[in-house]
Amino acid sequence: VQLQASGGGLVQPGGSLRLSCASSGRISRFNDMNWYRQTPGKQRELAAVIRNDGSTDYADSVKGRFTVSRDNAKNTVYLQMNSLKSEDTAVYYCNAREIRGSVWYDYWGQGTLVTVSS
Repeated sequence: VQLQASGGGLVQPGGSLRLSCASSGRISRFNDMNWYRQTPGKQRELAAVIRNDGSTDYADSVKGRFTVSRDNAKNTVYLQMNSLKSEDTAVYYCNAREIRGSVWYDYWGQGTLVTVSS
């Protein structure tokens, strides 16, 4: 499975961006579709998750501003980011996770850079 993230760019504080993660395979096979983000010198953090049943969770830092969604027909996951702040600047990675018993299988996209700056 290959994941292709896109939609990053430069945006002013308070602005919006929508990231897309297109999968070469069916996303319905994965338990979770996740958006992680990483800034230099910091660990990758989970920003948002959407599960196969449609339930979602968000990091406290993005709750109320980011919305994750999925389109199984297009095998694509989206991250709508509103009210962006400078601290949202990061490389955003999409991740697909398949859980078989106690084993997790993770697939990663290449990352897309989001820069929030005036």
